[in-house]
Amino acid sequence: MALGTYGRVHDPTGHALFTLFFTNTLSMKAWLATVAVALGIVQVLSALWLYGRVPWKASVPAWLGDAHRLTGTLAFVFSLPVAFHCLWSLGFKAHWSQSRVFTHSLLGCAFYGAFAAKVIIVRSKGLSGWALPIAGALVFSALVAVWCTSSLWFFTHVGFPSV
Repeated sequence: MALGTYGRVHDPTGHALFTLFFTNTLSMKAWLATVAVALGIVQVLSALWLYGRVPWKASVPAWLGDAHRLTGTLAFVFSLPVAFHCLWSLGFKAHWSQSRVFTHSLLGCAFYGAFAAKVIIVRSKGLSGWALPIAGALVFSALVAVWCTSSLWFFTHVGFPSV
């Protein structure tokens, strides 16, 4: 909610502060978001393996929990420059005439809200066993939906960006 409020009251600059090593801001955002989604897929697969929900019955390696936390952290870190540029340069778009952009704005806020809730759930003791998988599913679903309304749309409507 705070991100949406900031994005709504902030006057968008219309330009980026940095593009890292990418040719332009849209390429940077599309690639970083795609990396975040790929890491999110690794998150889902590693969580399923950690909780014994995979079709193969191999034992869980000792390093898998650390790898799961690392990929989650990296997915979050890769999403930050994307979110920063969305909010700083474009702001929160709340116009029904731009339904994709409005949906994208809502989903971006939902992603960070779900992520914050998941972190709280991970650190909390005594919650129901279903709370963490539901929170993880919400984080992943919001991330994929944000990606679909931005990077996937960009790849299919504008073109595949170069690095």
